[in-house]
Amino acid sequence: MEVKILHKDDKKLHFQVNGISTPVANALRRTIINEVPTMAIDEVVIIENSSVMYDEVLAHRLGLVPLKTDLDTFILPEECKCQSELGCNKCSVSLTLNAEASDSIRTVYSRELRSDNPDVTPINDKIPIVKLAPSQKIKLEAYARLGHGSKHAKWQPVSVSSYKHVPEIIVNRRKCDACGQCVEICPKGVLDIKDKRLEVVAEEKCTLCDDCEVICPKTPSAIKIKNVKNAFIFNVESTGALPPEQIVIEATKILRKKSKDFAEQINQLKIAKVKKKTKKVKTKKKK
Repeated sequence: MEVKILHKDDKKLHFQVNGISTPVANALRRTIINEVPTMAIDEVVIIENSSVMYDEVLAHRLGLVPLKTDLDTFILPEECKCQSELGCNKCSVSLTLNAEASDSIRTVYSRELRSDNPDVTPINDKIPIVKLAPSQKIKLEAYARLGHGSKHAKWQPVSVSSYKHVPEIIVNRRKCDACGQCVEICPKGVLDIKDKRLEVVAEEKCTLCDDCEVICPKTPSAIKIKNVKNAFIFNVESTGALPPEQIVIEATKILRKKSKDFAEQINQLKIAKVKKKTKKVKTKKKK
């Protein structure tokens, strides 16, 4: 297997993986979305809410505010020994919100959420939560904890997790007369005419739509589009809770552990089947 980084920044990661099958690629994509834990507000205690927004809607909006996550400090609530409804400092973080409008309408933003742990705060301080009319007030306590996206979307660490086949574009130089029709129809700017020759300038952007192959006036087409076997390009965009590279690494760890557990259970079933068969043979001999 070979991994190649195509692009990386604070929230986005594009990488190519060679040497894996489609089921493995899809398993990694689903693990990234559903299994990598992040922090999110899960319990909200409303002390005062005189705004027009219902308590349930306000709590839901707070839960969808992405929070910075430290996987080395916190553990999942179900794995914590405290077994407390609101958790402890190992599995939970408390946040408070106390906002009031005086003489004019004001918007309450995520920066007004006060966390008792400086490492667990909203990833952006400009996320609007609710608007308050004059004299309206909101006061509440919220409790954030680790969770999985398979339970609720608020715990998903990514806004995008997708993959596509690595494209391969083959140009038949003998047939291609560089008419430029394929260049004009390509939505991604994959092709270009240089020195009266058709050139592939951005092969990795190809979406395998086959428009260039269909529009080619030559029969058969002078352009052939196909995908490279067992090679995929992944696109991962983090919500900001975790760096994108950490999300992928954690997903591979989880996938490896699940595969190992599955293999061990299969082996146990095989051993149990052999023992059962051996016991039957001994019973027959006694008869």
